[in-house]
Amino acid sequence: MKKIILLILVSCTTVFLFGQDQGTLSDADISFTFVSKKVNGTISGFSSSSKIDKNNISSSELNGSVDTKTLDSGNFLRNWSLKGGKYFDTDTYPTIHFKSTSIEELKVGFTVTGQLTIKGISKPITIAFQDEGNRLVGSTTLFSSDFGINIMKKSREANKVVVNMSFKVN
Repeated sequence: MKKIILLILVSCTTVFLFGQDQGTLSDADISFTFVSKKVNGTISGFSSSSKIDKNNISSSELNGSVDTKTLDSGNFLRNWSLKGGKYFDTDTYPTIHFKSTSIEELKVGFTVTGQLTIKGISKPITIAFQDEGNRLVGSTTLFSSDFGINIMKKSREANKVVVNMSFKVN
């Protein structure tokens, strides 16, 4: 009888300890910098169906979206222009969506590769993440012109955007 009780306690403890490393994403802080114009901003309205397993990060799935109408560059007129049909067309394309296709664990952190969809255009992108306890902190670089958002007509490089994100792991 003592062995059975001990086995149950060990099993419950193991499930408790390892279960804490599995979760979902919430409480997102997402910011961006449009490099050539030195414009900083944020986007919110985050929702996610991600499944995070910190014990086996490569088996995790990152899947989420943000609401394009929450785009905020700190300037009302710029926001209005960006949300209009010429750029993000938020009435037609109300969300930006990301879905992971692979996750690779590194010595420090991990990378997530997946499909980013903006304005109905899907492109592969890789995000570098660090595990900071109950938060995942990541960064990536993209080019708005790849998604039909040509703010600067000079070159692709002139449309460079650095995106930083931080998610709470529940």
